[in-house]
Amino acid sequence: MALTRRKTLGLIGGGTILAATATAGTFLATRTPHKALAPWDMAGTYVDARMNALSFALLAPNPHNRQPWLAELRGQNTVQIYRDKARDLPVTDPYGRQLTIGMGCFLELMDMAAAQMNIAVETVLFPQGEDGPVAECIFKPNASQPDPLFAYVMERRSHKEAFEDRKIPNTAVQPLKPYAHIATDLAEVETLKRIAQTAWLAEAATPDAWQESVDLLRIGKAEINAQPDGIDIGGPMMDSLAAVGLFTREAAADVNNAGSQGAIQDTVDAITSAHGFVVQISAQNTREDQIAAGRDWLRLNLATTAAGLKLRPVSQALQEYEAVSDPYTEIHKLYAPGGETVQMLGLLGYGTDVPRTPRWPLETKMLNA
Repeated sequence: MALTRRKTLGLIGGGTILAATATAGTFLATRTPHKALAPWDMAGTYVDARMNALSFALLAPNPHNRQPWLAELRGQNTVQIYRDKARDLPVTDPYGRQLTIGMGCFLELMDMAAAQMNIAVETVLFPQGEDGPVAECIFKPNASQPDPLFAYVMERRSHKEAFEDRKIPNTAVQPLKPYAHIATDLAEVETLKRIAQTAWLAEAATPDAWQESVDLLRIGKAEINAQPDGIDIGGPMMDSLAAVGLFTREAAADVNNAGSQGAIQDTVDAITSAHGFVVQISAQNTREDQIAAGRDWLRLNLATTAAGLKLRPVSQALQEYEAVSDPYTEIHKLYAPGGETVQMLGLLGYGTDVPRTPRWPLETKMLNA
């Protein structure tokens, strides 16, 4: 839902935005939220091996950047991982399935970071049932080898823009196949584009679902630094507009204004520009299956980075609320006819690099550190 220059011009008019930014001077040159991005630079700087691994894990992709993880050190070699249910998405993720997938991404990246230190992580999922910790993780030294995909952790992003008009060669697809079904056939891609677009437009037209995203907007450097989660909308242009009251949550909440329509169209453009899709399917839909899907999604994201590709989740067709029930039913008939669950849907293609996403510092996610 981030606003590009085109969307913003549509929201307030070209003359106004130029007036707002032309007088900003030094203000425009200092809009990077360095505090919110500092956890990326802190990754790997901790003495305790568990903290070191966790410092990488918190860079994992997760729905709406909710960062739902909490960790607790136990004894000398154990970590318990929890999902912070205060960060739930009750409208678009009513059963916590997508957030649990995000926890799987976190656990996989923690394991990969530990392996860099020759440490294996022995994990028991939901040791006290679903109401307790998501995982109990025991760190065992001298028991693992580094994973080659870890080399791409700092470059990994969830893509946020449209894709280049450039076909995906089969050589780039092959390394991705262990983690998902990869669709590059034109007819299949067009079908998935239609489903994804239908679901996205249905979500945008559902007031509670749209408002759930609006409530998570972090507008401008000060807000992003103060609350480095949710949907960050920053940079010189947006800071200037926010400073003079020309961009607000109230404006974003109106789905019919030009800026909101531009945001909706930008996602449509991203969907229609993709040259491929990834479809992740699990045999069942247990919490363990959701964790496994997250582990695979993290590895897929790293593998796409290694291949020079960009990956963008478009999960609206997989969400479990009434407004998107038709695309949900259609995609499951196509890819899960035997009662399986489609866990993740993503756009694939080539594109420009996007910035790092803000993160809470590790210390704020520790229950006893």
